[in-house]
Amino acid sequence: MDDENLPRPVREVAAGVVAYVVSPNDFVSDRHDQVVSFADDAVLLRLALQKALGSGEDEQAFRDRFPELFEGLEDNLALCKGVLGELMSWLEGKVGALGSMDYKGKKINKYLDDDEAREQLFEDGLVFRTDYPVDEKTITDKLKKASTITEVLRRHQTEEARTKGSIAKARA
Repeated sequence: MDDENLPRPVREVAAGVVAYVVSPNDFVSDRHDQVVSFADDAVLLRLALQKALGSGEDEQAFRDRFPELFEGLEDNLALCKGVLGELMSWLEGKVGALGSMDYKGKKINKYLDDDEAREQLFEDGLVFRTDYPVDEKTITDKLKKASTITEVLRRHQTEEARTKGSIAKARA
């Protein structure tokens, strides 16, 4: 998000995915199961890396600077698609909204333009990284079956569709 060589929309998606990951109120949150919240954060982060960066020279330079983020990315996302099926398309649709979301009452572009807001997002990221309630043992215990994740994702997808349907009916 701070790489000014990248196009503005890419930086907005980057700031949005950071805010999404550190926010307790993301698209798929489950207060009773942090592993599910971790899984959607991990998938959304990878989708944002894949989809936000175009084929420009500066974007390729960014990929080259951080090979650990991009090596195996396509294979990881293909594996996710194999497990999640149509839910992966639903999550892919969330990437475009990352750059326009609100976080702590501010639009994402504020985190790019305002040093104080940027510092707050950075600090929130540090707190999140330090206090994250998921560790390797927790993940290993919970992820013995894909349904642990897919059932919660389907429930959120259904709730979202229902809410959108209700809003559309109310507008009609």
